[in-house]
Amino acid sequence: MNRALKWLFIVVVALAVLAGAIAFALNAWVGSDDFRVRVGREISAAVGVPVELGALSVSVWPLPAVAVERVQVRSTPPLSFERIEARPQWAPLLQKKIEISTLYVRNAVVPQEAIAAVGAAFRKAHPEDKAQKNKAPSDTAVSLPERIVLDKVTWVDTKGQRNVIDATAHIDSDGLPGLVDIGVADGRWKGVQVKLQRSANQWTLNGAIGGGTIKGHFQTAKNAKGDPLLEGEFDTAGVEVSTFTAPSRTLTGTLEAHTSVQVNLRDLAAVADVAQSQTKFTVRNAVLHGIDLAQAVKTVGMNRGGETHMDTLAGQLATHGRGADLQNLVASSGALSATGNVAMNRDKHLSGSVNVNLAQKVAGTALGVPLEVGGTLDAPSVTLSRSALAGAAIGTLIAPGIGTGVGAKLGESLKGLFGK
Repeated sequence: MNRALKWLFIVVVALAVLAGAIAFALNAWVGSDDFRVRVGREISAAVGVPVELGALSVSVWPLPAVAVERVQVRSTPPLSFERIEARPQWAPLLQKKIEISTLYVRNAVVPQEAIAAVGAAFRKAHPEDKAQKNKAPSDTAVSLPERIVLDKVTWVDTKGQRNVIDATAHIDSDGLPGLVDIGVADGRWKGVQVKLQRSANQWTLNGAIGGGTIKGHFQTAKNAKGDPLLEGEFDTAGVEVSTFTAPSRTLTGTLEAHTSVQVNLRDLAAVADVAQSQTKFTVRNAVLHGIDLAQAVKTVGMNRGGETHMDTLAGQLATHGRGADLQNLVASSGALSATGNVAMNRDKHLSGSVNVNLAQKVAGTALGVPLEVGGTLDAPSVTLSRSALAGAAIGTLIAPGIGTGVGAKLGESLKGLFGK
């Protein structure tokens, strides 16, 4: 018995030494400059963008793993990764199949525009793969990792704003995420926590943002053209509304809202440009910074700066890509009430109109003036239309003060006489 144990020990030690020698030789080969340059060249050809690899390494114990360090993707703008590590599964590996158990990404800088640039370069390099764009994620033949870990990955949006993200995603056998945990450690969305959990073809959303919560659900679908869609609804409660416009603080207050959203996933690089949503909202204790609507009425729209306090602000928000429309706005407070519609384009320029009515205790008499909204989200402005301005001038001649506002309203109703 002792002799058998002795030989068993010798065999185990021999195998361990052999495995170590193989690992050492494999690591030396993989880590050589020639191998690294050749792999970088092949990846560059496959992606369609120059890719440089700083170092390659292989380990076999306790888990097999291949790591790439200091990866530079020479797109415009560039992508960079301090470390990318892939850990394949043992059993498929013995059958000459590569199935990744865990993909680990650490200290990466990922500009949104770079993702779009790499996607365009890849499609140009592989025109025969265009048909794959119309397939849903579950239709693809690519075997995704069972688990994806992002450690301090910096996402840079099209405005240059950065968010440092830590995330873990568990991928189901059909290629769709089963569980996703995301936390923002730094940046514009610092403190945001999001958890998505799958049940059949639906994902439950639970998130914390801006001192409040977001809860809802999403599901996948297809449109008439067969494009994959992501559809969902969620409720926002107790959230500081300026969280969504940071660093701008044009509007502050506590947001309560219900949102429905639809995103076409045919081209993932263009998601931000094709997403659409509809929101019914109420902002309590709202403060509009940059405009004093009461003063704007008294000065026939010539006011700049100041702020407007409102008990509530309600309306509907429709987004289409990077543009937005505020419709059926209704604001009220002890000093004034206002209604109107405002649009914002992708460059954050504002356009629209609001009708502001001052309470008698503020103006000495009931007073209302139509104002046109302009400027940007960071620096909004209100002015009178030409017709209202002409009416205001006439009203001032008749009765300075009160006549100014009344004339402005009259001028708007008779705008055919004064032009557009």
